[in-house]
Amino acid sequence: MPFNQNESALPFRILITPLDWGLGHATRCIPVIRYFMEQGCMVTIAASGATALLLKENFPGIPQLQLPGYGITYSRSGRSFAPKIIAQIPKILRAIRRERQWLREMQAVHRFDLVVSDNRYGLKIDGLPSVIMTHQLQIMTGFGPTADYLMRKMHYSLLEKFDACWVVDEPENSGLAGALSHPRKLPANPQYMGLLSQLVPDGKLPLQTGPLLVLLSGPEPMRGILENKILGQIRGLEDHRFHIVAGNPSGAVPAHLPSHVTYATHANARELATALATTPLVICRSGYSTLMDLAMLGKKALLIPTPGQSEQEYLARHLKAQGTAFSIRQAEMDLKKDIAEALNYKGFEMLAYSARHSLMQQVIDRALGQLQN
Repeated sequence: MPFNQNESALPFRILITPLDWGLGHATRCIPVIRYFMEQGCMVTIAASGATALLLKENFPGIPQLQLPGYGITYSRSGRSFAPKIIAQIPKILRAIRRERQWLREMQAVHRFDLVVSDNRYGLKIDGLPSVIMTHQLQIMTGFGPTADYLMRKMHYSLLEKFDACWVVDEPENSGLAGALSHPRKLPANPQYMGLLSQLVPDGKLPLQTGPLLVLLSGPEPMRGILENKILGQIRGLEDHRFHIVAGNPSGAVPAHLPSHVTYATHANARELATALATTPLVICRSGYSTLMDLAMLGKKALLIPTPGQSEQEYLARHLKAQGTAFSIRQAEMDLKKDIAEALNYKGFEMLAYSARHSLMQQVIDRALGQLQN
Protein backbone atom coordinates (compact mmCIF):
# COMPACT_ATOMS: atom_id res chain seq x y z
CA MET A 1 0.00 0.00 0.00
CA PRO A 2 1.21 3.58 -0.55
CA PHE A 3 3.57 5.07 1.96
CA ASN A 4 1.92 7.39 4.48
CA GLN A 5 4.28 9.95 5.91
CA ASN A 6 3.92 10.92 9.58
CA GLU A 7 2.04 14.22 9.81
CA SER A 8 4.74 15.71 12.04
CA ALA A 9 7.54 14.96 9.57
CA LEU A 10 8.66 17.45 6.96
CA PRO A 11 8.31 16.37 3.32
CA PHE A 12 11.31 14.32 2.26
CA ARG A 13 13.65 16.06 -0.19
CA ILE A 14 14.49 13.72 -3.07
CA LEU A 15 17.20 14.32 -5.69
CA ILE A 16 16.71 12.38 -8.95
CA THR A 17 19.60 12.25 -11.44
CA PRO A 18 19.31 10.38 -14.77
CA LEU A 19 22.32 9.62 -16.96
CA ASP A 20 22.53 11.64 -20.17
CA TRP A 21 23.28 8.81 -22.67
CA GLY A 22 20.22 9.28 -24.88
CA LEU A 23 16.81 10.06 -23.40
CA GLY A 24 15.91 6.60 -22.10
CA HIS A 25 17.30 7.11 -18.61
CA ALA A 26 15.21 10.27 -18.29
CA THR A 27 11.98 8.74 -19.59
CA ARG A 28 12.12 5.79 -17.21
CA CYS A 29 12.60 8.21 -14.31
CA ILE A 30 9.24 9.83 -15.13
CA PRO A 31 7.07 7.27 -13.24
CA VAL A 32 9.54 7.38 -10.33
CA ILE A 33 9.28 11.17 -10.14
CA ARG A 34 5.47 10.99 -10.38
CA TYR A 35 5.22 8.51 -7.52
CA PHE A 36 7.54 10.45 -5.20
CA MET A 37 5.41 13.54 -5.83
CA GLU A 38 2.21 11.60 -5.13
CA GLN A 39 3.71 10.65 -1.76
CA GLY A 40 4.18 14.32 -0.88
CA CYS A 41 7.94 14.45 -1.45
CA MET A 42 9.81 17.54 -2.64
CA VAL A 43 11.60 16.41 -5.80
CA THR A 44 14.60 18.09 -7.40
CA ILE A 45 16.01 16.98 -10.76
CA ALA A 46 19.71 17.20 -11.68
CA ALA A 47 20.36 17.06 -15.41
CA SER A 48 21.59 18.98 -18.43
CA GLY A 49 21.01 19.30 -22.16
CA ALA A 50 18.23 17.32 -23.84
CA THR A 51 17.64 15.29 -20.67
CA ALA A 52 16.91 18.45 -18.70
CA LEU A 53 14.65 19.77 -21.47
CA LEU A 54 12.59 16.58 -21.65
CA LEU A 55 12.05 16.46 -17.89
CA LYS A 56 11.24 20.17 -17.76
CA GLU A 57 8.49 19.65 -20.32
CA ASN A 58 7.02 16.78 -18.30
CA PHE A 59 7.47 18.46 -14.90
CA PRO A 60 7.55 22.24 -15.42
CA GLY A 61 7.11 22.99 -11.73
CA ILE A 62 10.02 20.88 -10.43
CA PRO A 63 13.29 22.70 -9.70
CA GLN A 64 16.32 21.59 -11.69
CA LEU A 65 20.02 21.70 -10.91
CA GLN A 66 22.62 21.67 -13.65
CA LEU A 67 24.68 18.48 -13.53
CA PRO A 68 27.01 18.08 -16.54
CA GLY A 69 26.96 14.82 -18.46
CA TYR A 70 29.86 12.46 -19.02
CA GLY A 71 30.75 14.00 -22.38
CA ILE A 72 31.16 10.64 -24.08
CA THR A 73 31.73 10.63 -27.83
CA TYR A 74 30.48 7.85 -30.06
CA SER A 75 31.77 6.14 -33.17
CA ARG A 76 30.01 6.24 -36.52
CA SER A 77 31.01 2.60 -37.04
CA GLY A 78 29.55 -0.41 -35.27
CA ARG A 79 32.91 -2.15 -35.36
CA SER A 80 34.61 0.58 -33.35
CA PHE A 81 31.63 1.44 -31.08
CA ALA A 82 32.60 -0.69 -28.07
CA PRO A 83 36.38 -0.05 -28.29
CA LYS A 84 35.75 3.69 -28.37
CA ILE A 85 33.58 3.51 -25.24
CA ILE A 86 36.15 1.35 -23.43
CA ALA A 87 38.91 3.81 -24.34
CA GLN A 88 36.92 6.50 -22.54
CA ILE A 89 36.67 4.62 -19.21
CA PRO A 90 39.31 6.93 -17.61
CA LYS A 91 37.18 9.90 -18.69
CA ILE A 92 34.11 8.27 -17.12
CA LEU A 93 35.96 7.65 -13.85
CA ARG A 94 36.99 11.31 -13.73
CA ALA A 95 33.37 12.30 -14.29
CA ILE A 96 32.33 10.04 -11.40
CA ARG A 97 34.78 11.83 -9.10
CA ARG A 98 33.38 15.20 -10.23
CA GLU A 99 29.85 13.98 -9.52
CA ARG A 100 30.84 13.08 -5.98
CA GLN A 101 32.29 16.55 -5.35
CA TRP A 102 29.25 18.18 -6.98
CA LEU A 103 26.95 16.23 -4.63
CA ARG A 104 28.93 17.31 -1.56
CA GLU A 105 28.52 20.94 -2.60
CA MET A 106 24.80 20.58 -3.38
CA GLN A 107 24.10 18.69 -0.17
CA ALA A 108 25.60 21.52 1.89
CA VAL A 109 22.96 23.82 0.39
CA HIS A 110 19.87 21.67 -0.23
CA ARG A 111 20.04 19.00 2.50
CA PHE A 112 18.52 16.17 0.50
CA ASP A 113 17.11 13.14 2.33
CA LEU A 114 17.59 10.66 -0.53
CA VAL A 115 19.37 10.51 -3.89
CA VAL A 116 18.01 8.34 -6.70
CA SER A 117 20.67 7.98 -9.39
CA ASP A 118 19.89 6.36 -12.72
CA ASN A 119 23.27 4.92 -13.77
CA ARG A 120 25.32 7.86 -12.43
CA TYR A 121 27.88 6.18 -10.23
CA GLY A 122 29.37 9.17 -8.39
CA LEU A 123 26.21 10.26 -6.59
CA LYS A 124 26.97 8.61 -3.28
CA ILE A 125 28.56 10.37 -0.31
CA ASP A 126 28.82 9.49 3.37
CA GLY A 127 25.80 10.33 5.46
CA LEU A 128 23.34 10.69 2.56
CA PRO A 129 21.14 7.70 1.65
CA SER A 130 21.52 6.97 -2.06
CA VAL A 131 20.19 4.31 -4.41
CA ILE A 132 21.20 3.54 -7.98
CA MET A 133 18.83 2.40 -10.73
CA THR A 134 20.00 0.11 -13.52
CA HIS A 135 18.69 -2.74 -15.64
CA GLN A 136 22.13 -3.89 -16.70
CA LEU A 137 23.83 -5.72 -13.87
CA GLN A 138 25.84 -7.77 -16.35
CA ILE A 139 27.47 -5.42 -18.85
CA MET A 140 27.90 -7.14 -22.19
CA THR A 141 31.34 -6.13 -23.45
CA GLY A 142 31.20 -7.95 -26.77
CA PHE A 143 34.67 -9.40 -26.03
CA GLY A 144 33.71 -12.76 -24.54
CA PRO A 145 33.01 -14.34 -21.12
CA THR A 146 36.29 -13.37 -19.45
CA ALA A 147 35.88 -9.71 -20.32
CA ASP A 148 32.23 -9.84 -19.20
CA TYR A 149 33.27 -11.36 -15.85
CA LEU A 150 35.90 -8.70 -15.21
CA MET A 151 33.48 -5.94 -16.19
CA ARG A 152 30.84 -7.35 -13.85
CA LYS A 153 33.30 -7.34 -10.93
CA MET A 154 34.18 -3.70 -11.59
CA HIS A 155 30.53 -2.80 -12.05
CA TYR A 156 29.47 -4.45 -8.79
CA SER A 157 32.19 -2.58 -6.91
CA LEU A 158 30.46 0.64 -8.00
CA LEU A 159 26.88 -0.57 -7.45
CA GLU A 160 27.60 -1.89 -3.96
CA LYS A 161 28.72 1.54 -2.74
CA PHE A 162 25.05 2.54 -2.79
CA ASP A 163 22.54 1.68 -0.08
CA ALA A 164 20.46 -0.24 -2.63
CA CYS A 165 20.55 -1.15 -6.29
CA TRP A 166 17.09 -0.80 -7.84
CA VAL A 167 17.00 -3.24 -10.76
CA VAL A 168 14.65 -2.04 -13.48
CA ASP A 169 13.08 -5.34 -14.46
CA GLU A 170 10.70 -8.03 -13.27
CA PRO A 171 12.23 -10.52 -10.81
CA GLU A 172 10.75 -13.66 -12.38
CA ASN A 173 11.47 -15.67 -15.54
CA SER A 174 14.50 -13.60 -16.54
CA GLY A 175 12.30 -10.53 -16.92
CA LEU A 176 12.48 -8.41 -20.04
CA ALA A 177 16.26 -7.96 -20.07
CA GLY A 178 17.24 -11.62 -19.71
CA ALA A 179 20.85 -12.18 -18.66
CA LEU A 180 21.50 -8.43 -18.38
CA SER A 181 19.31 -8.11 -15.29
CA HIS A 182 19.44 -11.74 -14.15
CA PRO A 183 23.13 -12.79 -14.20
CA ARG A 184 24.34 -15.89 -12.43
CA LYS A 185 25.62 -13.82 -9.53
CA LEU A 186 23.82 -10.76 -8.15
CA PRO A 187 25.35 -7.77 -6.35
CA ALA A 188 24.91 -7.57 -2.58
CA ASN A 189 22.11 -4.98 -2.63
CA PRO A 190 19.55 -5.67 -5.42
CA GLN A 191 15.87 -4.79 -5.27
CA TYR A 192 13.85 -5.55 -8.41
CA MET A 193 11.42 -2.71 -9.11
CA GLY A 194 9.64 -3.99 -12.21
CA LEU A 195 9.37 -2.34 -15.62
CA LEU A 196 9.22 1.45 -15.74
CA SER A 197 7.43 3.32 -18.49
CA GLN A 198 6.67 7.00 -18.86
CA LEU A 199 3.35 6.08 -20.47
CA VAL A 200 0.00 6.14 -18.68
CA PRO A 201 -2.52 4.15 -20.76
CA ASP A 202 -6.12 5.36 -20.47
CA GLY A 203 -7.47 1.81 -20.22
CA LYS A 204 -9.07 1.74 -23.67
CA LEU A 205 -7.76 -0.23 -26.63
CA PRO A 206 -8.03 2.05 -29.68
CA LEU A 207 -8.18 0.76 -33.22
CA GLN A 208 -4.61 0.38 -34.43
CA THR A 209 -5.24 2.20 -37.69
CA GLY A 210 -2.72 5.01 -37.25
CA PRO A 211 0.54 5.36 -39.15
CA LEU A 212 3.53 3.12 -38.57
CA LEU A 213 5.55 4.76 -35.83
CA VAL A 214 9.29 5.35 -36.26
CA LEU A 215 10.69 5.97 -32.81
CA LEU A 216 14.30 7.19 -32.83
CA SER A 217 16.49 7.38 -29.76
CA GLY A 218 20.03 7.21 -28.44
CA PRO A 219 23.12 9.37 -28.79
CA GLU A 220 24.56 10.90 -31.92
CA PRO A 221 25.83 10.17 -34.47
CA MET A 222 24.08 6.79 -34.49
CA ARG A 223 20.59 8.27 -33.98
CA GLY A 224 21.00 10.53 -37.00
CA ILE A 225 22.51 7.79 -39.18
CA LEU A 226 19.45 5.59 -38.64
CA GLU A 227 17.08 8.52 -39.25
CA ASN A 228 18.67 9.27 -42.60
CA LYS A 229 18.57 5.62 -43.65
CA ILE A 230 14.91 5.25 -42.69
CA LEU A 231 13.95 8.49 -44.42
CA GLY A 232 15.66 7.27 -47.57
CA GLN A 233 13.71 4.00 -47.58
CA ILE A 234 10.23 5.17 -46.55
CA ARG A 235 10.02 7.81 -49.27
CA GLY A 236 9.18 5.02 -51.69
CA LEU A 237 6.84 3.07 -49.37
CA GLU A 238 3.61 4.90 -50.18
CA ASP A 239 1.47 1.89 -49.24
CA HIS A 240 2.09 2.85 -45.59
CA ARG A 241 1.76 6.05 -43.61
CA PHE A 242 4.63 6.86 -41.24
CA HIS A 243 5.00 9.12 -38.23
CA ILE A 244 8.56 9.80 -37.07
CA VAL A 245 9.36 10.85 -33.50
CA ALA A 246 13.01 11.81 -33.83
CA GLY A 247 14.09 11.82 -30.17
CA ASN A 248 15.99 15.04 -30.83
CA PRO A 249 14.40 17.96 -28.92
CA SER A 250 16.89 20.50 -30.25
CA GLY A 251 16.59 19.32 -33.87
CA ALA A 252 14.54 20.61 -36.81
CA VAL A 253 11.91 19.05 -39.06
CA PRO A 254 13.48 17.96 -42.38
CA ALA A 255 12.38 19.85 -45.46
CA HIS A 256 10.36 18.31 -48.30
CA LEU A 257 8.90 15.31 -46.52
CA PRO A 258 6.60 13.18 -48.70
CA SER A 259 2.86 13.40 -48.02
CA HIS A 260 2.68 9.95 -46.34
CA VAL A 261 5.28 10.94 -43.70
CA THR A 262 4.79 13.21 -40.66
CA TYR A 263 7.59 14.21 -38.30
CA ALA A 264 8.05 15.46 -34.74
CA THR A 265 11.41 16.32 -33.22
CA HIS A 266 10.29 14.73 -29.93
CA ALA A 267 7.13 13.93 -27.97
CA ASN A 268 6.07 14.26 -24.36
CA ALA A 269 4.64 11.27 -22.53
CA ARG A 270 1.02 11.97 -23.47
CA GLU A 271 1.82 12.50 -27.16
CA LEU A 272 3.96 9.37 -27.27
CA ALA A 273 1.27 7.27 -25.56
CA THR A 274 -1.25 8.34 -28.22
CA ALA A 275 1.13 7.62 -31.10
CA LEU A 276 2.03 4.21 -29.69
CA ALA A 277 -1.52 3.21 -28.85
CA THR A 278 -2.82 3.79 -32.38
CA THR A 279 0.03 2.30 -34.42
CA PRO A 280 0.09 -1.31 -35.60
CA LEU A 281 3.92 -1.39 -35.61
CA VAL A 282 6.83 0.48 -34.04
CA ILE A 283 10.17 0.74 -35.86
CA CYS A 284 12.85 1.53 -33.30
CA ARG A 285 16.15 0.78 -31.60
CA SER A 286 16.22 -2.02 -29.04
CA GLY A 287 17.11 0.38 -26.24
CA TYR A 288 15.73 -0.83 -22.94
CA SER A 289 13.53 2.15 -22.09
CA THR A 290 11.93 1.95 -25.52
CA LEU A 291 11.26 -1.77 -24.98
CA MET A 292 9.58 -1.02 -21.65
CA ASP A 293 7.27 1.49 -23.36
CA LEU A 294 6.39 -1.17 -25.95
CA ALA A 295 5.69 -3.68 -23.20
CA MET A 296 3.42 -1.20 -21.42
CA LEU A 297 1.14 -1.04 -24.48
CA GLY A 298 1.59 -4.56 -25.83
CA LYS A 299 3.00 -3.47 -29.20
CA LYS A 300 4.55 -5.21 -32.19
CA ALA A 301 7.97 -3.94 -33.17
CA LEU A 302 10.71 -3.98 -35.77
CA LEU A 303 13.94 -3.68 -33.77
CA ILE A 304 17.14 -2.25 -35.25
CA PRO A 305 19.89 -2.40 -32.60
CA THR A 306 22.59 0.24 -32.60
CA PRO A 307 25.57 -1.32 -34.45
CA GLY A 308 28.29 -2.37 -32.02
CA GLN A 309 26.20 -1.71 -28.91
CA SER A 310 26.29 -5.17 -27.40
CA GLU A 311 23.45 -4.56 -24.94
CA GLN A 312 20.98 -3.63 -27.68
CA GLU A 313 22.20 -6.44 -29.91
CA TYR A 314 21.66 -8.94 -27.10
CA LEU A 315 18.15 -7.63 -26.32
CA ALA A 316 17.17 -7.78 -30.01
CA ARG A 317 18.40 -11.38 -30.32
CA HIS A 318 16.72 -12.33 -27.03
CA LEU A 319 13.30 -10.96 -28.07
CA LYS A 320 13.53 -12.39 -31.60
CA ALA A 321 14.32 -15.86 -30.20
CA GLN A 322 11.25 -15.58 -27.94
CA GLY A 323 9.07 -14.72 -30.94
CA THR A 324 8.21 -11.35 -29.40
CA ALA A 325 9.65 -8.97 -32.00
CA PHE A 326 11.46 -9.18 -35.31
CA SER A 327 14.94 -7.64 -35.46
CA ILE A 328 17.33 -6.81 -38.26
CA ARG A 329 20.87 -5.45 -38.42
CA GLN A 330 21.02 -1.84 -39.54
CA ALA A 331 23.28 -2.69 -42.49
CA GLU A 332 20.73 -5.26 -43.72
CA MET A 333 17.59 -3.17 -43.19
CA ASP A 334 15.07 -3.34 -46.03
CA LEU A 335 11.86 -1.84 -44.71
CA LYS A 336 9.72 -3.01 -47.62
CA LYS A 337 10.11 -6.65 -46.53
CA ASP A 338 11.08 -6.11 -42.85
CA ILE A 339 7.76 -4.42 -42.02
CA ALA A 340 5.77 -7.40 -43.32
CA GLU A 341 8.01 -9.79 -41.35
CA ALA A 342 7.67 -7.82 -38.12
CA LEU A 343 3.87 -7.75 -38.31
CA ASN A 344 3.88 -11.57 -38.14
CA TYR A 345 5.54 -11.64 -34.68
CA LYS A 346 3.35 -11.93 -31.58
CA GLY A 347 4.35 -8.63 -29.96
CA PHE A 348 4.82 -7.73 -26.30
CA GLU A 349 2.39 -8.93 -23.66
CA MET A 350 0.29 -6.08 -22.33
CA LEU A 351 -0.33 -5.80 -18.59
CA ALA A 352 -2.32 -3.23 -16.67
CA TYR A 353 -0.48 -0.05 -15.73
CA SER A 354 -1.02 -0.76 -12.03
CA ALA A 355 0.51 -4.21 -12.39
CA ARG A 356 3.53 -2.85 -14.27
CA HIS A 357 4.32 -0.30 -11.58
CA SER A 358 3.29 -2.07 -8.36
CA LEU A 359 6.82 -3.29 -7.65
CA MET A 360 8.20 0.22 -8.14
CA GLN A 361 5.73 1.56 -5.61
CA GLN A 362 6.68 -1.09 -3.06
CA VAL A 363 10.40 -0.35 -3.48
CA ILE A 364 9.90 3.40 -3.09
CA ASP A 365 7.56 2.93 -0.11
CA ARG A 366 10.23 0.81 1.57
CA ALA A 367 12.88 3.47 1.00
CA LEU A 368 10.66 6.23 2.37
CA GLY A 369 9.81 4.10 5.40
CA GLN A 370 13.53 3.66 6.12
CA LEU A 371 14.00 7.44 5.96
CA GLN A 372 11.21 7.96 8.44
CA ASN A 373 12.68 5.44 10.85
